Amino acid sequence: MEALAGLWAGAGLDAEALERVRLTGAEPVLPSSFAVGIAAQTSIAAAGLAAAEFHRLRGGPAQRVSVDMRHAGAEFRSERYVRVDGMAAPDPWDPIAGLYPTADGWVRLHTNFAHHRAGVVRLLGCADERGAVAAALLGWRAEAFESAAAEAGMCVTALRSFTRFDAHPQGIALAAQPVISIERIGDAPAELAPAADRPLAGIRVLDLTRIIAGPVCGRTLAAHGAEVLLITGPHLPAIPSLVIDTGRGKRAAQLDLRTADGRACLAELVRGADVFVQGYRPGGLAACGFGPADTARLRPGIVHVSLSAWGPDGPWAGRRGFDSLTQTASGFNVAEAEAAGETKPRALPAQALDHASGYLCALGATAALHRRAREGGSWHVQVSLARTGQWIRSLGRIDGFGCADPGFEDVRDLMEESASGFGRLSGVRHAAILSATPARWALPPVPLGTHAPSWT
Repeated sequence: MEALAGLWAGAGLDAEALERVRLTGAEPVLPSSFAVGIAAQTSIAAAGLAAAEFHRLRGGPAQRVSVDMRHAGAEFRSERYVRVDGMAAPDPWDPIAGLYPTADGWVRLHTNFAHHRAGVVRLLGCADERGAVAAALLGWRAEAFESAAAEAGMCVTALRSFTRFDAHPQGIALAAQPVISIERIGDAPAELAPAADRPLAGIRVLDLTRIIAGPVCGRTLAAHGAEVLLITGPHLPAIPSLVIDTGRGKRAAQLDLRTADGRACLAELVRGADVFVQGYRPGGLAACGFGPADTARLRPGIVHVSLSAWGPDGPWAGRRGFDSLTQTASGFNVAEAEAAGETKPRALPAQALDHASGYLCALGATAALHRRAREGGSWHVQVSLARTGQWIRSLGRIDGFGCADPGFEDVRDLMEESASGFGRLSGVRHAAILSATPARWALPPVPLGTHAPSWT
């Protein structure tokens, strides 16, 4: 409860609500030296409780929120358990992605998008296959290649320990930031949503995110009744298994923001939205006219949620990043390997920074809706993968390597089945159990671009 109370206080919500939370289970639930189960349970519970309290604010009953740690741990890697027509999704990892030794250390490459893979291979000047990449990287120093890749817009990080990252200017900048930043960015009248049968019913959410963290935020808001419209570009790459897993509860449309018509359509959608969630490269949407100040001008009272890899400050603030890269750069891979008695860097047993950040974004968005209801205003919520990682570190270490790595059969009791736009879907149920308004996804996941870019 201490971890939950810290998140709750940071979001500026009423501590009295914590009396209505029930947390069950104990570590370890995943094989790790980090309290991944506590991180999962706490972030999911916080987002669920915020939704329940928003429902109470708009006239709903007080209700209990329960989260079991084993269930939360499974949801923290829900993408691993997705089945369509009984079949597991193809491995989303590109063959060249992963860890490589260099002349003086290690680097991790993220090449799951074709243009990122091509850029790394071009930078190395080698053949497009893993052996050639490995040989070429032995001629580089780790941090030199990290810098060269960043300058080329590629996704690479050098391996660091916690000590080295904490002393790095980016680590220092992160330590000064809150886990969730909620800032008033404009004036607008108070908006108390009318009574409804679900906590976030009637709340319109524009979801301009991809991969895991941002989409988990939208999926969570949809689980509590929000109308979530996923907007992607027809030219942008995607990972099908993640689209299926995180697309539950959403309609899916496409807009090309490189065109005037696409930007005009998105502006019209913003005018009808309550929440705008974006996880693109820092500054990318602002260049198209959809930064926080822009959306607040288009729709006074908007809650603009910005998800980044490295946070808003520091020398890496503008860099691209993904969970695996952030784990590597910020010390997790070194610490996990040391705890396991291994020499090769070891990743966490889940994309924990991604998933936790998604639930923290949902918490921040709902907390900002609380503030809008009470005092009005437009709001900017900021969450970063790297700062979320520091929060997970703060939860302490455990002896968790004796825990078996749960496979599909081990979590079958936590799954639900439904029709989808891809076939018969099996996916992990939402772990936050609300006593009066059970979480559910009213819409199945569908292929990108299925729907028109409009509100229902």
